[in-house]
Amino acid sequence: MTAPTDPSFNRKQLSVRQLSPLQRYQNLTANGQVSFDESQQQALMALQQLHEQIVYRKNLNEKRVDGKWVNKKWVNKKKVTDKASGEGLYLWGEVGRGKTFLMDIFVESFDTDICLRQHFHHFMRDMHYQLAQLSGSKDPLQQIAKQLRNRHDILCFDEFFVYDIGDAMLLGRLIMYLFEQGMIVVATSNCAPDELYKDGLQRASFLPAIDAIHQHMKSIELAGIKDHRERQLNTLQNFFAIHDDFQELDLVPDKNPGLIEILGREINYVKKENETIIFEFEDLCLGPRSHFDYIEIAKQFTTVYLLNVPVLGGAVYERIKARGTEDGSVGSGDTGEREVMLAPMDDGARRFIALVDELYDQQVALYLTCYVSLDKLYTHGSLAFQFERARSRLIEMGSKEYMSAKTHKLP
Repeated sequence: MTAPTDPSFNRKQLSVRQLSPLQRYQNLTANGQVSFDESQQQALMALQQLHEQIVYRKNLNEKRVDGKWVNKKWVNKKKVTDKASGEGLYLWGEVGRGKTFLMDIFVESFDTDICLRQHFHHFMRDMHYQLAQLSGSKDPLQQIAKQLRNRHDILCFDEFFVYDIGDAMLLGRLIMYLFEQGMIVVATSNCAPDELYKDGLQRASFLPAIDAIHQHMKSIELAGIKDHRERQLNTLQNFFAIHDDFQELDLVPDKNPGLIEILGREINYVKKENETIIFEFEDLCLGPRSHFDYIEIAKQFTTVYLLNVPVLGGAVYERIKARGTEDGSVGSGDTGEREVMLAPMDDGARRFIALVDELYDQQVALYLTCYVSLDKLYTHGSLAFQFERARSRLIEMGSKEYMSAKTHKLP
């Protein structure tokens, strides 16, 4: 028995309490909240088909066992009703093409116990925490996969991107375990599956995970020609360029510096009041910080100011042989070494990108003072690909539509 794919299918039969992805999209376009984009339609219909299939199967009282649909009354006998090859979705394309938007309307069409949606950084944080809790146990990654599958039918990753060798090795095995458990995975990414962890250290060990993605997920490129974040928005000023004489823009007349503890480490701040906090770029992006710190900051505050952001791009000034997790790799050898390009402010730029990603994902307001305009903040360097996403998100974060999601107050 196959699931219905016709958009006109009678959804009363599916017992869906929420609107389907297609219905949500049609409502948003009809209300003028979203502009119709032909390049999104293939992905939208694939999400609609997957939604109908999942609900249809659940109404038949079926579940997935070993990657196959099985009637619950036959679970112990493993009576197979249908294979599950290629049921997940991998949506990829350039920044601002609507990947996260489409995934979110898919997620919103299910109850929370069916579908888990997480930003990739959050998922990796939770996985490392669970690994610590399961330290010493046999095959903890398999246990994590089973726990996830017992709680949810669908796992949705936003911003799927792998650059760290440790994460690559862990994630590669976990993905394969998730597919073995019958988990349906939907992911968004700025790169095609075959580009994941490209030129990474010991990438051969990650290739089986890429093969599993091809086997269990349909890859769809959103190849629209426009960045939707650059559409007509009601712009508010959240980006302030400092004059050429580098005189600090006095946004904070009454400074009250102090220290805030984040994940057991202290960070200097310029001022803190209620749910608003102000940092110097040097304190938040040049010290020993990670995206885990930014996750915690986004949880605690609705508005963040970042002062004196310098020019982050720059020409490559050194090439080294490395065995670590640095970005900008241009090749690898049989010894496991690879040549890495180093550019000025790479570490700060990498942390700045992670900060923007996290604040955007949590709808936190961000105000910046910078030495140059946004279009000159990062013009070239080893992180140009990653920074394009941050630039696109900063444009949207400076709009009335984004700011209206929460109440943001200047201290």
